[in-house]
Amino acid sequence: MKKRIAFHTVGCKLNFSETSAISKLFNEKEFEIVDFKDDADFYVLNTCTVTKNAEKKCRQILSKVHNQRQDAKIIAVGCYSQLKPEDFKQIEGVSLVLGSEDKFKINDYLEQIETSEIQINECSGLTKDFHSAYSIGDRTRTFLKIQDGCDYFCSYCTIPLARGRSRNAHSEEIVKQVKEIAQKGSKEIILTGVNVGDFGRSTNEKLIDLLKKLDEVEGIERFRISSIEPNLITDEIIKFISVSEKFMPHFHIPLQSGNNKILQLMKRRYDLDLFTERVRVIKSLIPEASIGIDVILGFPSESISDFESTFNFIENIDISYLHAFPYSERENTNALKIADSVPQSERYRRCNEIISMGEKKKKSFIQKSLGNELNVLYEANNSKNKLHGYTSNYIRVETQYNKDVINKVVKVKLLEILENGNVLANFVN
Repeated sequence: MKKRIAFHTVGCKLNFSETSAISKLFNEKEFEIVDFKDDADFYVLNTCTVTKNAEKKCRQILSKVHNQRQDAKIIAVGCYSQLKPEDFKQIEGVSLVLGSEDKFKINDYLEQIETSEIQINECSGLTKDFHSAYSIGDRTRTFLKIQDGCDYFCSYCTIPLARGRSRNAHSEEIVKQVKEIAQKGSKEIILTGVNVGDFGRSTNEKLIDLLKKLDEVEGIERFRISSIEPNLITDEIIKFISVSEKFMPHFHIPLQSGNNKILQLMKRRYDLDLFTERVRVIKSLIPEASIGIDVILGFPSESISDFESTFNFIENIDISYLHAFPYSERENTNALKIADSVPQSERYRRCNEIISMGEKKKKSFIQKSLGNELNVLYEANNSKNKLHGYTSNYIRVETQYNKDVINKVVKVKLLEILENGNVLANFVN
């Protein structure tokens, strides 16, 4: 009888791609992969440690699983497991803890969890190897890992401690994987990593060269870059995307602060002038491009004046949407040495102000596209007889259900913004 195993992911798109790769390690003759909500013999959680809330979410998920299936074996893997393996001793029901390297050797450890005592594998060493990974969900969009680790050591971030130094697969291996994904029927690939723009450090290549190779692969109609640092998005990359038919006019560029003093304290590798110039170049070459940013509020020593300068900077720059997060203290980071901590309540207040402003900017960006005819890739999920998908510049649209357009790129006309934030669209004959 097959053993039943379930997987769940907390965190980034990179984690999702790796969870999919881990699930492929289990022989179909011995294991049946089931939904995380279903009864299973093994539950595997790929964890995240980027914030306190992410860690809390991981603990809650593991406790809930144990309460529902006390006889199941529960396994925690990934970044949180790597940095704080001892935390899992406090979570009843966890059987095995594996760090960033050993999560890809999970099969080697299954026999260790036949006993009731928790097994914590040594998580002190950081891997120097690159483990390829890509996710195949509804077949419409695939997350492909092209890079891992980071050499930047921003003062608030533990990811280099959890994932090690920057490294990547060779471009030829990535091209091979893209061809495999195309054969599986996926039409869009999102290139993921910890610091995607740093691709090529371990293979003496450049990201632009990889993009040009991927542009020539048949079968994939769309590519997106999940995120790229401002100092690594070159004019050459922007110009290439502006003329490519496959690389979408969609950029996600971490800002983190709109104040140069705070950027320096964060150990970021750019200033506001550089960021402004990157946005200017993108918009000059691709006026319809969508630009998303990340911003952290309430960083140590961020005064009211510093926050206001961040607010004003974002309000006056031509972005399309944003993700805002309250600063979260992380152990073993240099930010803990900075005086003048901002109260939690004030961090959330500033965060909410930025989010509110970001919603207005997103609505303004979408309104400029109403009435236009744009290409949309429709997803397989069916919600209340509706179809959903994204335009090339990352506007989520909603259309009446039509099975004939699932996983196809079709032209639609954008009509109006709905209450749920999606855009109502009609097919163009």
